[in-house]
Order: sequence, then C-alpha cells, then structure tokens
Amino acid sequence: MMSRTVSSWILSSARSSIVLQGKGRLYSRCITARNETKWKLVFCGTRQFPTGSWSLDNALFLRKAFRHTSTEEEQFSFQLSPSQINEVLRAGELSHKILGLHGKNASSVLKFESNQLASNTPIEDRRSAATCLQSRGMMFGVFDGHAGSACAQAVSERLLHYIAVSLLSRQTLEEMELAVESMKPILPVLQLHKHPNDVEYREITSQYFESLRVYWQHLLDLDTEPGFSLEEAMICAFKRLDSDISLEVQAPQESELMRNIALQVAFSGATACVAHIDGVHLHVANAGDCRAILGVCEEDGTWSTLPLTRDHNAYDESEIKRLKREHPKSEEKTLLVNDRLLGILMPSRAFGDVQLKWSKELQQSVLENSCDAEALNIYQYVPPNYHTPPYLTAEPEVTYHKLRGKDKFLVIASDGLWEMLSNEMVVKLVAGHLAEFNMQKPQLAFEKPINLGYMHNLLLQRKSRGTGSLDQNIATHLIRHAIGSNEYGEVDQEKLAAMLALPEDLARMYRDDITVTVVYFNSDTIENYYKNSE
Repeated sequence: MMSRTVSSWILSSARSSIVLQGKGRLYSRCITARNETKWKLVFCGTRQFPTGSWSLDNALFLRKAFRHTSTEEEQFSFQLSPSQINEVLRAGELSHKILGLHGKNASSVLKFESNQLASNTPIEDRRSAATCLQSRGMMFGVFDGHAGSACAQAVSERLLHYIAVSLLSRQTLEEMELAVESMKPILPVLQLHKHPNDVEYREITSQYFESLRVYWQHLLDLDTEPGFSLEEAMICAFKRLDSDISLEVQAPQESELMRNIALQVAFSGATACVAHIDGVHLHVANAGDCRAILGVCEEDGTWSTLPLTRDHNAYDESEIKRLKREHPKSEEKTLLVNDRLLGILMPSRAFGDVQLKWSKELQQSVLENSCDAEALNIYQYVPPNYHTPPYLTAEPEVTYHKLRGKDKFLVIASDGLWEMLSNEMVVKLVAGHLAEFNMQKPQLAFEKPINLGYMHNLLLQRKSRGTGSLDQNIATHLIRHAIGSNEYGEVDQEKLAAMLALPEDLARMYRDDITVTVVYFNSDTIENYYKNSE
C-alpha cells in the first residue's frame, strides 16, 4: 500500500537524518539520542508567545486527533478517512463575494477564496483581506513568517492600514487627527474580511494605533498634499511599518507582556506580498519569496500565466547584484553562503529579523537590558562576517498591471505552495476547477412549455456530474494538489493522508506552511471600463 510505503520511508529517513537542509528557512539539525528526537535551530528557536497574549483555534492547525506529535510514538499510523482529510483541509477556508449597489457587481473583483494549512505548530503564515472605505479599492495580503509567527502576525494586522493611510487626502487625515484629539470615534479606513479564527494581538492594539497615528501625523507635517501614487504609498508603508517594528522594541512599554510581544515581533521575521485592486488598476508589492501570478484566458480558450513578482532570494540575479552594490567588495564571498543570506536566511527581503539589520551593540543592549531571551526562545546569535548591517530590507518591489478582460484570476500564496506547484500548474488547476465547476452547475435554461420529464432529465444530468466530489473553495483544491499529487499530477488519497498525518517533529521536512488566496475578476466590469472610456 502507498501509505505503508510512504510511512516506512519517512520514518526511516527521519530517524537516520543528521543534518537537514531543505524547505526550512533556517538551518536545522536533528539530533537523535535515547529515543528522543530533538530539534535545534542554529539561528532562532520556534517562538512561544507569553501566556495570555493570544490564542488560536485548533482549526488553524491539523486536528490533534489526526496528527502525531512525535516519530517515536508506538502506535504510528498514517490512515485518515476521506472525511477526516476534508476536515483538516477545509478548516481554514475563507470565501467572500463582492456585491455592489442594488445587487449589481460594479467592482472588478467578483469574489475571493482563501485557505491555510499548517506545517509548523503554530502556523507561521498569515493572510489579510480588506475593502478600502476612505479610498477606493481592495487589498489582499499573504505573509510568510519564520523563526516564529510573531512578526507575520503583526504585519498581517498592520500593513494594510499603513497602506490605506498613505492613500488618504490631507483633509481626511486632518479629520482623523481632530477626532482623536477630541476623543471622538475616527472614520474606519478598512473593512476587514477575516476568518472567524484569525487572531490578533488585542493587548497591544493601542500601541499599534499610536504608531499608526504618528505616521499620519508625519504625513500631515509634509509641506504639500501627501498625494502618494499607489506605488509610492505601498513602498512607504512597507518601510515605515518595518521601522516602527524596530523602534517599538527599543522604546519603553507599558507592560512586560507588551514588551515581550514587541521583542518577539522584532526578532522573528516575515515576508509579505500585498495586492491593491482598484477598477482595472492592479498593484502588487512584494518583499521576499511569497508570489503573485495572473491566470489569463486567451481568445482561443487556452490559458497562460503572467508572473507579477519575482522571488527575492539568492537564486535571483537582480537581488545578488543589489546586495553586492550595498556592501563592500570585501564581503562579496560572504554575503550569500549556501544560497542563504549570510548563510542564515533564504529570503533577501523581510520585515523584522533585526539580527540582520541592527548593529551588534544594539542587539546586545536590547536583549541584555530588558528580557529573558531564553524564556522567549530568542536565540542570541550573530552570524559570521557580520560587518556592515543592515543586510536585510523590507522595501518592496511594486508591479503595476492594467487588467484586461482576459485576466480571470489572481493567485497570491506563500512559498509553501510554490515549492510544490509551478506557476503553470497552479493556473492549470484553477482553470480546470473553473471549467469543471461550471459544467457541474449548468444554467437551468427551460424550454417552453416546461414538463416534468424535461425537468427530471436536467436534474439527472446535474446529479450524474457529481457536484459533491469537488472542493468548493479553490484554495483548498490547490493545497490538496500541492501535498497529495503523484507523478501524474493526480491526487493520491493515501499520499495525501500520509502528508497530513506527519508528526509535528517531521512535517517541516516535507512541506511548509501553505497559505493561498485566489481573487476572481469580474470580466464584464473590466470590459465595460474600456467601452466607457472609448
């Protein structure tokens, strides 16, 4: 059986491993002694948040009943039933349809669907989606954390607000500032579209708001109308938030809890990919190795892929050149070691990660004077050849694309998906899902006069196509294929079950956290834009 083969191979390979250098962002070492499998990160340990700082529903993780905690368990089985597989895969589903006035969809966004699957415990990926209320457009973000989930969590809560504020007029910013001074409610800038189990740092919300307020006060202090272009707004927001993350951990905090959260946010890291869609105008800001692509349906019915981002890592020639420009020639051979930044980090752009941005003296001062780094699982490590920081930036690369009628959907995902599926395969799967879903739900075009025999035949046709066998959420469909596909591109149920039941101390070797958001475009609205502008 496939599951028996997979399980025996996985267990034997895990128990004989000495050094693991694979999908993880940080070097890991597996040390086996006295029937215990212990994991140590050379750079940073997995973060544990302070008691009471936040809680996560089990829906974000694999159900404990279905997943093992260790490869050393005596009763070790990879068997999951189809219903258990679906329960695990569908736990993080989020779907939202965009409706305009009077039920007519005037937005270029028809709907979006999203999902997550954890490999780490807790999951280190995050996602955000929002409608801009004081400016036009919608935003979608995917955030891939490393060395813990703290930074990804903070960025997912804050970054869209920084972008939205960057786009506001001086008058709106003045009204917001006046409301705060008068202790009155301010106008909301975003309507968030959240999964019921998405978490937030409630204890530190006031700190985040104060930092955001200081940012809009800075915009008001400018001599002229802020008037950022969308590209400028996204770049400014990314850089300002990263700066605030760095400053907040150096400033006095109201409580030890807030101090600990600020430390964990700054000393972990996160890559980010955010799309802003306003009518036919699509901007994508990317810092790191999350990725965004468009699915394009050509006139002849064939599908093509349009990449909107490039991965910022040691495999990208432009990033290598940028890093070499920013540091002395004497460091050329040590900037990238084993395809990692300073031999440590795979992405070359990210939020947080102050170990690769601050001076050695500042790191030592902050950690020694204010926290128990060991209790917070903050590993004090300065990489070799650390001479001219910062080595890491959160400045994004922004891509603009003017949407066309043939642009059907946008996929934004963390690298956990792209490690498993190519751009072309993702578009093929989404396009195939669309075609199959449309076939399975035909329009009931009634003939006149309608008779019972005609209705009966239509219902039989629909039933025979098996609507129940298809994932309703396209993000779930992609995750299912990412971890369960065989060499023929078909989902193998036993492989899927084995991958989902991997123990916590082993799962990270074979798959990463996966977060996917798919945005469907309203082709009619987009085509009407061009008709009306003629």
